[in-house]
Amino acid sequence: METIHERVAGLDVHKDTLVACVRVPGGRGRRESHVHEFSTTTPGLMALRDWLVSHQVGLVGMEAIGNCWKPVYYALEDASECWLLNGRHLRNVPGRRTDLADAAWIAQLLEHGLVHPSFVPPPEIRELRDLTRYRKAQIEERGREAQRLDKVLQDAGIKLSSVASHLVGVSAQAMLRAMVAGERDPEILAELAKGKLRRKLPELAEALEGRFRGHHALLVGEILAKLDHLDEAIERLSDEIERVLGPFAPQVELLRTIPGVDRRMAEALIAEIGVDMSRFGSSARLASWAGVCPGQHESAGRQRHGTTRKGSKWLRMHLTQAAKAAARTKGTYLAAQYARLRGRRGGSRATIAVAHSILVAAFHILERGTPYEDLGADWFIRRHSPERHARKLVHQLETLGFDVRLQERAAA
Repeated sequence: METIHERVAGLDVHKDTLVACVRVPGGRGRRESHVHEFSTTTPGLMALRDWLVSHQVGLVGMEAIGNCWKPVYYALEDASECWLLNGRHLRNVPGRRTDLADAAWIAQLLEHGLVHPSFVPPPEIRELRDLTRYRKAQIEERGREAQRLDKVLQDAGIKLSSVASHLVGVSAQAMLRAMVAGERDPEILAELAKGKLRRKLPELAEALEGRFRGHHALLVGEILAKLDHLDEAIERLSDEIERVLGPFAPQVELLRTIPGVDRRMAEALIAEIGVDMSRFGSSARLASWAGVCPGQHESAGRQRHGTTRKGSKWLRMHLTQAAKAAARTKGTYLAAQYARLRGRRGGSRATIAVAHSILVAAFHILERGTPYEDLGADWFIRRHSPERHARKLVHQLETLGFDVRLQERAAA
């Protein structure tokens, strides 16, 4: 088999150790293998790096398993070209019995060009990704704390969430802090409402009357303190994300032109896919990597669409949220796409289809540096000739038993 890469190394990485196999040219036109085991501590990785440099290795490949590959990849990326390999391409290989064979097999696949690298973002995007993912985790934790707060209030017979739309809003928190401080009079508590909530003072007074005991006050106080801590953490993370995103501010503004994509969503998209779309090659490959394109199965000449493949769970989560927001917009192509598919395929599939459209739009926006251009809610009608669409509607009415005559509207 033809050798594509002359000097390669395959790594089988574990939490505490790794096995490295180097494949280099030998005497009489043969290929030589050198195998060594290293620790995954920083000194061990530096020793691995020096060993690879001594063999003049130009390409290093490793399987993506958990997070174990990250310190290895980061330690070697400046010395050699590193490829992160998809485990599905290396799975079910006959004859692999030990880690030594795993490393050698990866090296052989590399030298013959039988595998392709997975996407690993550059350092600045990796930093941004860590920040946005942790911020997302804190936002989700804040939501869980709000749910715990409502459970405590329900246990105490306080129906505040039935009147106030936001249990952790300014008015609701003012009432809860007063209750923690010892106030129990529902009329006095209701007077702490602000804005539009003051229109519901009688309902508030009724909802705030319950069996609020001492242990309820302790629990509510602890939850409110944690909510304050989470709000401060989210604000600090957002400030740092804005600083890191400074060089990518134009791309953020361009992505915000997509319906359903706000600033926070645009930040998350850049953190997950970066701004260099040449790493993916095409929007179809990006959609496949993200897990928002359906699988396709063909048997006996018949094609069937299957479920979406497993992709980046973080990117898919952000795209799904953006798709749901886009579906609620008015007069947009994405909203029309969702409404059109929901009736035939269901809400979940319609959401994934809109998420796919958002990702494809983001790919071309970042690739070309141009804002989003909406096709319009009537695009599904305009994409075919008006005459064809009219004939279709006439046929449907005639099928229902109606006689139809068409007359063009007079020009105004």
